[in-house]
Amino acid sequence: MKQGRAHITWCTTGQLAFLPLHAAGPYDGESPSAVDLVVSSYTPNLSCLLPSATLIEATAPPSIFVVAQPKTPGVSPLPGTVQESKKVAANFPTNSAKVLLGQDGTIEAVLEHMAKHPYVHLACHGKQDADPTKSAFLLHDGPLTLHTLMAHKSSNAQLAFLSACETATGDEKVPNEAVHLAAGMLAAGYKSVVATMWSIGDTEAPRVADEFYKALLADPEHNVAFALHDALKKLREHVGVDNFVKWMPYIHLGL
Repeated sequence: MKQGRAHITWCTTGQLAFLPLHAAGPYDGESPSAVDLVVSSYTPNLSCLLPSATLIEATAPPSIFVVAQPKTPGVSPLPGTVQESKKVAANFPTNSAKVLLGQDGTIEAVLEHMAKHPYVHLACHGKQDADPTKSAFLLHDGPLTLHTLMAHKSSNAQLAFLSACETATGDEKVPNEAVHLAAGMLAAGYKSVVATMWSIGDTEAPRVADEFYKALLADPEHNVAFALHDALKKLREHVGVDNFVKWMPYIHLGL
């Protein structure tokens, strides 16, 4: 409970893992839905919720590393990632934000800077594989796999914002196993992950990211779940509650 708002963490199995429980409701124009009543988080397993001695202190100024891939070779362009990277970085002091855009976002460079910053924001394409370790973020010079990320764990990893499509989509063939990129980032050492259950709009993504970091940095406790909830509330007001395909995909996982 924070500021009078209840916080629920969903640990789903089977077919429930594919449902946006955080937004369940009648949508009859009168009755409230879950998103109106509680702040939601998800976890692939209970071990991800264990307290960690390496959690960043609420009073410590965070630094962020941002990767934006507007024209990744071999996949469709994401022009909105340029604006998104600018909006994200603008919420942090100049010396606390590092941005790699386009061809600068190589696997080697990304790994180097991820090790230096507790927050990482990846605005790019993602690729899910039935073998979780082969799931990857598509960078300028190739895929950055979870296998590689887990081999380069950072002791100060705190928050990963995965602004890519379907980063929290499971595999229907193994519904009881967390095989998506978001779960992989938790396994790689990140305490909190913001991800998506299906495709997100290139127009909405910059707005959500901007509002999220505004809310996160204004909160002395840096509570990720509440910051995302507040950001999506503003997006709902902008696009309309019934236009749920635009705001419902975003979820928070972990602490």
